[in-house]
Amino acid sequence: MVSLEGCSKTTPAEIVLAVKCDMGSDFISNSFKLWGVQDYLSFTMRYVGIIHLNQEQVIAARRFQTTILSLLISNDLSEVSNYIKNLLEMPASPGAVYLLLPVVSGKIDWRSIKFSASEMPEATNMDMRHCYPCKDTGIVQTKDGTFCSCMLRNSIVCTPHNGMFYAVCGFLDLNANSLLHRSDGSFLSYKTYFKERYNLDLRCEDQALLEARKLVEVRNFLHKCNYKKEKERSGKSVVELPPELCIVVMSPMSAITLRSFTFIPSIMYRIQCMLLSMNLKMQLGPSMQQFDIPALKILEALTTKNCQEEFSQESLETLGDSFLKYITTQHFFVKYKHQHEGMLTKMKKNVISNAALCQLACSNNLVGYIRSEAFNPKTWIVPGVGYDICDRSLRKLKSKRIADSVEALIGAYLSTAGEQAAYIFLKSLGMDIEFHKMPIERVITIKAEEFINVKSLELLLDYSFNDPSLLMEALTHGSYQIAGTTPCYQRLEFLGDAVLDHIFTDYFYHQYPECTPELLTDLRSASVNNSCYAHAAVKAGLHKHVLHSSSALHKRMADYLDKFEQSFSGPSHGWEAGISLPKVLGDVVESIAGAIYIDAKHDKGVVWRSMKRILEPLVTPDTLQNDPVKELQEFCDSKGYTLEYTVTRDNGVSSVVAEVRTEGTTYKATRTGFSKLDAKKLAASSVLRDLKAADTKQYSANGISCT
Repeated sequence: MVSLEGCSKTTPAEIVLAVKCDMGSDFISNSFKLWGVQDYLSFTMRYVGIIHLNQEQVIAARRFQTTILSLLISNDLSEVSNYIKNLLEMPASPGAVYLLLPVVSGKIDWRSIKFSASEMPEATNMDMRHCYPCKDTGIVQTKDGTFCSCMLRNSIVCTPHNGMFYAVCGFLDLNANSLLHRSDGSFLSYKTYFKERYNLDLRCEDQALLEARKLVEVRNFLHKCNYKKEKERSGKSVVELPPELCIVVMSPMSAITLRSFTFIPSIMYRIQCMLLSMNLKMQLGPSMQQFDIPALKILEALTTKNCQEEFSQESLETLGDSFLKYITTQHFFVKYKHQHEGMLTKMKKNVISNAALCQLACSNNLVGYIRSEAFNPKTWIVPGVGYDICDRSLRKLKSKRIADSVEALIGAYLSTAGEQAAYIFLKSLGMDIEFHKMPIERVITIKAEEFINVKSLELLLDYSFNDPSLLMEALTHGSYQIAGTTPCYQRLEFLGDAVLDHIFTDYFYHQYPECTPELLTDLRSASVNNSCYAHAAVKAGLHKHVLHSSSALHKRMADYLDKFEQSFSGPSHGWEAGISLPKVLGDVVESIAGAIYIDAKHDKGVVWRSMKRILEPLVTPDTLQNDPVKELQEFCDSKGYTLEYTVTRDNGVSSVVAEVRTEGTTYKATRTGFSKLDAKKLAASSVLRDLKAADTKQYSANGISCT
């Protein structure tokens, strides 16, 4: 037996979830948030104990949950009546997937359950129409007979004349002859109103009218959105009902219990999704079951942003993507020792492409587990006999979404069980890669000290190389053609790029666990790019150690450094850092990371400690700069402006024109750079600056302060 408890300004009633078997440790003390009410509710499941129910109790409980949930979801008299009628006509089997039982004062409320087990709209058991303390007093005439007044005070009734359901909370000091205040300011008696509106004659004129409200709307409470606080219900939300027009459907049914059951579809949907996640863990086979990963983490990896819940797969996808690139890069680097960087990149792309990952997912029947739509409680199936709690129908999904889910699952295993778990997960899907941990054998034929200042560089990096030729290779440009020297840095750059990308992503993921997926991506992008690495290289003086024989490269570096010598004292992160610097400088930082990784026997911790020295200060959420291309796009989208880019390239230089058309004005900027991305950022920054200035001027002209 599991109890569901809520915590908010108005604490909901407890509801017992009774299941036939142990649901496992994933469900003990598991909690999640429900949104969209005055304050979010934090529901917790806890194991209470074992409960023994006889056949009569199981059947009654099943009919109770069918009645109350169909009432809340459908709110249609004929539909609910047919649903319950069909249930009552089923064979009296006690079979049920689960039972939801209301709790009052710490005990299961069998009185409410048994009343709901009787047929609707006629409750024939007279004992249920009266409570024993006031059996002979306070009798009220309803459409289907007499009831004790206390049975109506907290009940759900239906009114056949308009096909509506209401929650009754008490009696009013009004009767059929009392005056009804109409919206146009006129008055008439309730008796006259029901005659004119519904052609109904009220015969029990002295009976007090019921104070009732429409049933609370059932909605997707897993949907994380900023609902405004619900306003207190005004007097107009109260409905005055003559008891003689009402059929009692459920009683007693307190407002708190009724409110609690409005959350049940969302709660049970979350539980069903977690059960699906547990199924996936079992489906992956014995090799994956050795790793203790929570079902909730698997569910996070399978939940797309479209579901609009408190979590989604995006952060795990970012983490898994970096690990996938890292492990495949390492695999191809070690396996193909003599292949150049271009061929290695091509082989890696073939393995990690969206198409390849999608094929792996389809081959392993993972697609049906992916959650790509927000929960719709109106289509949720009220539980009954034989209800499949783990429905996993096939859906049409784009290959990228499927690939993202595979990467998110990699991230889930990596973040909770480590690299070995993530690697074995990939192997279990059928990816033919190896996770190499053995040192790479190299034939050393030169003395690196004769070509580079090894001691100075080791001091800078705070790392002593076992094989200094690796450091020399990391600094050797392709133009350096002296016989007997090491190869150029491109293979090490290929490796170091993936190592740094994964190290940074893993660092930000764990350093800022509460950051949004968007912020995680921005932190990663601001740190892992060639321009930032190039800036760090110049700031650390690495450009002085690059071995090359290119006069063009020498001139370009010299010209840039002479012009911007003072700009290299600041941080190396951000879009402006190192922009338009020669790409080789950023490549060298990556190749040095690759060299340390190999020399340190694949120890990423050593790489991180060394490279962090030249990359600090690292970007933080507070120091993060907005990317001008992204910011300009968002600005134009918010204003409804048209944004276009035109790109040309001549003699190795890219020229980008950014043009924004507003109402009556066109803003345009042209910028150049050795890379298209650099030129695009510069052009976007210029146009964005002009647009903001125009906005500020417009606000000032209208007497509005702009902050």
